Amino acid sequence: MNAQDQLRSAAYRRRKRVNIIALALSMGAMVFGLFWLFWILWETLRLGLGGLVWATLTQMTPPPNEAGGIANAIYGSFLMVLLATCVGTPIGIMAGIYLAEYSPRGWLAEVTRFVNDILLSAPSIVIGLFVYAVIVARFKSFSGWAGVMALALIVIPVVIRTTENMLQLVPAAMREAAYALGTPKWKVILMITLRAARAGVVTGVLLAVARISGETAPLLFTALNNQFWTSNLGDPMASLPVTIFKFAMSPYENWQQLAWAGVLLITITVLGLNIIARVLTRHKD
Repeated sequence: MNAQDQLRSAAYRRRKRVNIIALALSMGAMVFGLFWLFWILWETLRLGLGGLVWATLTQMTPPPNEAGGIANAIYGSFLMVLLATCVGTPIGIMAGIYLAEYSPRGWLAEVTRFVNDILLSAPSIVIGLFVYAVIVARFKSFSGWAGVMALALIVIPVVIRTTENMLQLVPAAMREAAYALGTPKWKVILMITLRAARAGVVTGVLLAVARISGETAPLLFTALNNQFWTSNLGDPMASLPVTIFKFAMSPYENWQQLAWAGVLLITITVLGLNIIARVLTRHKD
């Protein structure tokens, strides 16, 4: 074996050692992350299943050391998340369409992307404080509507980013073929590009819903809480994350058990939404 072959062999052995070390470190990091993930899921199931009974889903939040449930918190969370999604989704989709189809290089598009990136990275507590200053402090009352606005501000940037990215993945040849047939631009967007990207857009909406389902900080500054059932969005409204925060910090055993039941419900909901999003993305591919 000549000197050149020896150098090649030494380089190969060195690369192989580096590859083994990198692979071992990667596997170790993966195992480390999975260990904590499964531990969290196990504790959530172990402590949450005990409190997940029919009364938990049908009764109101109880006083300390009395029987009850979290039905009002579940309803409040569902209502505020639903309305926030209905408010934020159309705005996000239309803004994403503008960025991808009408003015991808204009100054307004650049400013919109910059502001959207700030909103994506802004802590949710900052959004809650903003809505508190604009709505709650001005009207001198916590309300479900303020909670809806705070959650909608979290939904909008997620939907904008997803919609823009999904529309940019649609081949330009599809648009050009439609234009060649004399199709108006609005109809090309509605019937061709948006339809081709619908799985990705729906995935973005589901991910946004999964994100706001567990948000606590914005609701503490906006909707606050309510121990009773209410459908009036003008009043303070109970929500599952805030109820979990309140009950988990309490010294009462029944409240702590209800908090774990709420954690399990949110975990199942978020996990289900993420699975649906993955399935839609896989179907698209």
